[in-house]
Amino acid sequence: MINSAHLLATSVPAESDFGYSQAIKSGELIHVSGQLAFDEAGEFLHAGDFAAQLQQTHANMDRVLDHYGATRNQVVSQVLYVVNLRQNAAATAEGNLGYFGDHRPASTVLGITELTLPGQVIEISFVIDTKLPA
Repeated sequence: MINSAHLLATSVPAESDFGYSQAIKSGELIHVSGQLAFDEAGEFLHAGDFAAQLQQTHANMDRVLDHYGATRNQVVSQVLYVVNLRQNAAATAEGNLGYFGDHRPASTVLGITELTLPGQVIEISFVIDTKLPA
């Protein structure tokens, strides 16, 4: 059984609807569910606006990192799910470079036809290794 102190839950309705947590810590690794453009009240923001959703998604990634006392330099891998990847490829790359700076986590980018919510165009899951230097 996982200690509840290792779980991160928020007010996003899908957590209870689908039965998951935003993140779970297992040893030194933290596995983070797909982050998207939810605000702190659990409301989805910026339907159809890739740049705004990416910015909010990165802010939510920072919230997860802050919760665990981790930094972007401890992100070891990420998977980006992007609707209309060809159209959004440059913005995806620019956003990723802006978010991570000189840090280079392993990364997979998938172009997909749709995501869970109407108007959702980006989702990012990632893994943190807390043994890495912050």
